[in-house]
Amino acid sequence: MNVARLLTRSARTFPDQEAVLVGARVWCNYRELERRSGALGACLKERMGLQAGDRVALLLHNCPQYLEILYAAWTAGLVVVPINHKLHAREVEYILTDSGARALFTSADLAVDLQPDPQALVAVIDVDAPGYEPLVAGETMEPLHRTPDDIAWLFYTSGTTGRPKGVMQTHRNLLSMALCYFADVDPVQRGDASLYAAPMSHGAGLYNIPHVMAGARHVIPESGGFDPDEILALARELRDVSMFAAPTMVKRLVESAVARGLDGDGIKTIVYGGGPMYAADIEQAIAVMGPRFVQIYGQGECPMAITALSRDHLGNRAHPRHAQRMGSVGVAQSSVEIRVAQADGTPLPFGETGEILVRGDPVMSGYWRNAEATDHTLRGGWLHTGDIGELDADGFLSLKDRSKDMIISGGSNIYPREVEEVLLRHPCIREVAVIGRPHGEWGEEVVAYVVPRPGQTLDTGELDALCLANIARFKRPRHYRLLDELPKNSYGKVLKTALRDLGESPNDRRHNT
Repeated sequence: MNVARLLTRSARTFPDQEAVLVGARVWCNYRELERRSGALGACLKERMGLQAGDRVALLLHNCPQYLEILYAAWTAGLVVVPINHKLHAREVEYILTDSGARALFTSADLAVDLQPDPQALVAVIDVDAPGYEPLVAGETMEPLHRTPDDIAWLFYTSGTTGRPKGVMQTHRNLLSMALCYFADVDPVQRGDASLYAAPMSHGAGLYNIPHVMAGARHVIPESGGFDPDEILALARELRDVSMFAAPTMVKRLVESAVARGLDGDGIKTIVYGGGPMYAADIEQAIAVMGPRFVQIYGQGECPMAITALSRDHLGNRAHPRHAQRMGSVGVAQSSVEIRVAQADGTPLPFGETGEILVRGDPVMSGYWRNAEATDHTLRGGWLHTGDIGELDADGFLSLKDRSKDMIISGGSNIYPREVEEVLLRHPCIREVAVIGRPHGEWGEEVVAYVVPRPGQTLDTGELDALCLANIARFKRPRHYRLLDELPKNSYGKVLKTALRDLGESPNDRRHNT
């Protein structure tokens, strides 16, 4: 089993089908994509001397070369190490060292501050330099045989609680994830277009696999990233466009559509995940753009493949529990089982809150060279996600928070998302993030970081009244802090660790009763 064979199959079945586009311009077809990948794979193996199982790092912006490098590495039996291009040079060097990467594909602007170990790397390849094209122009090779449990994708976690860990994803894991896409997320037709506005180094990039399987188009925006106006224009021109987006990206796309009087024409599907999508936001998105949305829940240890909330579930307003389902992350995807459990793994009854556990073929084989972390996370045959949730009798999972984000105040558990959902009902609030801050008497107190909508001012007395009308008094924020924007990573996730680092401010607006 080698996922590179999926490209081989599509190239032979649909050789003239458009494969990679930059904006609306065709960059190569499937025949050319396979040839270039096969030639680069042969170069890695024969000229550079890399052996099956060696690691190849990709430190790149979204670019058309990304896919051919990915499949070249898999063709040669190598392990891809995708690196977020927005990381600091020292963070990149750590990943290169820890993974033992033998080759690095990058660009001059990203490599300028890097000082990698020259003894480990046999090649640093600039994809924009003249020397790159000869690498994809030579003799080609067929994909090497790999077992289902051989590593294909070594993804480094964000490292918010320490050094990032390398998540080992096997060929079996990736194929299972891709099949779940067809079964649980969205059917794909030849000629559909997968648009990469989110970083290809993350889950958005992994979604290339089901689209390669179907012979679909792969679109790199001219901007190389997320530009709402560009995406709306491309969708109208290319048609049948699907994309993965973080919730903050969906929100911005909808705002752009509203401002321009558009409805998302040309967009087939927007798969959203990577963080909570608040009920008010998805309701507005559907109202503006129609039933084009599917939610998924996953994490690096089980990428994109824990649960899915289909467009049918999102759109079925006649269901008596539609509101609750809108606030959930859906049901287990086809190749996994999920449960909500106590700390020792004992399953909890429906309706009770605990840690989310998952098992199945998309679950990682473990952490790279970190047996202790592997044993802690993979226990009793289950992946312990560290996420807190609640499972109802119909199988719908509601995600409460990360276990580390739960606030314990006066001995009571407070889930920040519950407070955030209430505050977002205020018409003057654009974004909000709730965290706990140490308190001498109560252990922690609730702090809300609020971003007003442009031109709006906030009355924190109104915010307090809104909370008191909807949640228990002990859950409401004791402090409101107004910000121009929330700190986020490159994937659009709010960095609550950065909020905790802000500390107190003389401008905090307080409620002490």
